[in-house]
Amino acid sequence: MIELIPAIDIIDGKCVRLSQGDYNSKKTYNENPLEVAKSFEDHGIKRLHLVDLDGAKAQHIVNYKVLEKIANNTNLVIDFGGGLKTDEDLRIAFESGASMVTGGSIAVKNPTIFESWIKTYGADKIILGADAKDKKIAVTGWLESTDCELIDFLGNYINKGVNKVICTDIAKDGMLQGPSSALYKEILESYPSLWLIASGGVSCMQDIIKLDEAGVPAVIFGKAIYEGKISLKELEMWSTKNS
Repeated sequence: MIELIPAIDIIDGKCVRLSQGDYNSKKTYNENPLEVAKSFEDHGIKRLHLVDLDGAKAQHIVNYKVLEKIANNTNLVIDFGGGLKTDEDLRIAFESGASMVTGGSIAVKNPTIFESWIKTYGADKIILGADAKDKKIAVTGWLESTDCELIDFLGNYINKGVNKVICTDIAKDGMLQGPSSALYKEILESYPSLWLIASGGVSCMQDIIKLDEAGVPAVIFGKAIYEGKISLKELEMWSTKNS
C-alpha cells in the first residue's frame, strides 16, 4: 500500500501553502503546526513531511524549533527539508528530532557535501529532493531553473547510494489538478527499485488511489487536506481497509 505522508510547510512558524512555489501566493492555514501534526497522528498517520520555507529562502535552517516541538510531542516519523546547506544544518535538524532530511538544491549546487551526508548518515536518512519543471531540475525553493535533466540527475545519485527520492512537478504543486502520474511512471520504469515519493497536485482521494495502483511507493500531499478536498477520516478509513 502507498505510504501516506501529509506535509506541513512553515513560514514564520505557521502552517502555510504556496502555489507552484511562489512565495507571493502564501496562504496561512493554521498558526499552530503542532496542532496540525497531532490531528494527523490522531487519524492514523505515521509520517510527516515538514518543510522550512523560510530556510529554503535563507539558505540555512530556520524553523528547527517547530520541528523540535512536533518531534517531542508526537510519534510521527518526520522528514525535514528546506535550506539544509551545511553539516551544521544537518546536525541541528537531527538533534531537533528529524528522522530523515531532504536535500534538493544542495545536491545540485554542492554534490560533494551531499554525497558526504549519504556516507556519514546512511542512505536511509538522506532523501534526495528532485523538484522538476518540464523535466528539468529547479533549485532554491524553485526560484532557479537549471539545465539538469531529471532522469539523468536521479540516475547519477542512485549510482551513489540514494534510494529515496521526493519528486515534485512544480507545475502541479498546490494547484489541486492531479499529480504527474506519467512522470512517476517514467521514473519507476527507469529505476524500479527506487522508493519514489510523489509530490504535488493531489486533489482528492482518487488521485492517491491511482498512484497506489500505479505502484508509486509513497505520496506527499497538503493543500488537498487544508482545502477540505480530502478529509483525515477518509485517509484513516482507506488506510484501515488496505492495511
